[in-house]
Amino acid sequence: MRASLTLLALSIVGVPACDGNSQRSNGSDTGGVDATGGSGVAPGGAPSAAGMSSNNGGVGNGAAGAASGAPSTAGVAMGGAQSSSAGGASEHGGAPASGGHGAAGGSGGGSGANGGTNGGSSGALGAGGATSGTGGALGAGSGAGGSSSQATCSRELLKSTVTAYFTALAAHDASTLPLADSVKFTENGQVLMLGKGLWMTAGAVKGSFSAYDTETCNAATQAVVPDGSMDIPFALRIKLAAQKITEIETIAVRPGDYKVSGSAFASDTNALLMSISSVHWEDPVPAGMQNTRDEITAWVDKYFRAFPNGVCNTTSSCKRIENGGGSFSCSAGAGCTMGAPSGKPAITPRLILVDTETGLGVGYDLFQGADDDTHMFKMYGGQVYGVSAILGAATSTGWE
Repeated sequence: MRASLTLLALSIVGVPACDGNSQRSNGSDTGGVDATGGSGVAPGGAPSAAGMSSNNGGVGNGAAGAASGAPSTAGVAMGGAQSSSAGGASEHGGAPASGGHGAAGGSGGGSGANGGTNGGSSGALGAGGATSGTGGALGAGSGAGGSSSQATCSRELLKSTVTAYFTALAAHDASTLPLADSVKFTENGQVLMLGKGLWMTAGAVKGSFSAYDTETCNAATQAVVPDGSMDIPFALRIKLAAQKITEIETIAVRPGDYKVSGSAFASDTNALLMSISSVHWEDPVPAGMQNTRDEITAWVDKYFRAFPNGVCNTTSSCKRIENGGGSFSCSAGAGCTMGAPSGKPAITPRLILVDTETGLGVGYDLFQGADDDTHMFKMYGGQVYGVSAILGAATSTGWE
């Protein structure tokens, strides 16, 4: 019988599991904290500019930066004491490429003085040629326009596209979206025609939080959306190229879609919405406490590949939710093996997205061949402050 990551973690560390619908975490105040000390945070969860606290610093206890333990920015995928507390664990998240002006053509670019048409016949510039020559110039010599489109992807573009998606979803009308001719759409791992699935029954989004990866031009969002008269957890990934949507990946979790040892694991949409104010997913991280793209990527990669022993550098107040449910300690049922993961991966992340401005990492995977899964992590000062997983039944992600 298939077990969830929660029960898998419990079985590996030898901690007794609770019932799949009412699991609790024990001893969560001690596990998974980087030995070098926590990053100071104010009581409301916003990172402290001083960034200093003791090992148990975190959102919940509001250590505002006392005397010891400067936050480690090098602790990614390295630090973190072994945890022995009980509890469960989850899965993973992903990302696409970029958008922008004027994909440069095959002949290599000139100076782009004609509004981005130079650099190949396909380098035409949308939006009236506002950034003249960007697409053509970057294509010079090689005719490769990928860098130019990534360079013109912005947070504003990604944000407005996510907003437009939810507006169109509630109206059951995808025709208002800037869709590429080759756009691909999946729901719970199934490739569908855009307009099918949740598009037929969705209401207005109740709340959401997003990571914006401008380097790959992907937006990863977790939300609560009505499916008819019932609110459900929802995950959305949108990828843009040349300001057109090329990929749409969604997970819509309906009752019974996520099971633990054969029993349905209840979603909690209220808890998912409450995490917006408790974790502060989209709050910017002060520049001095931001982790690099490589650091966040390495932490997320290790989390999955060494699971459940790659759960390092989590604060004592860090909570992990699965479709909003559970509210486990992030270190519950997990541990931290020092160094880079080796050997056969426990879980192979298919895609990892990073938003350094807000300290968000997102991973995507197929969990135990039975759940389409995405995880979002809040990280700054070398420590992780929150984990949210959205999982829905599937035999494939549709993107392998």
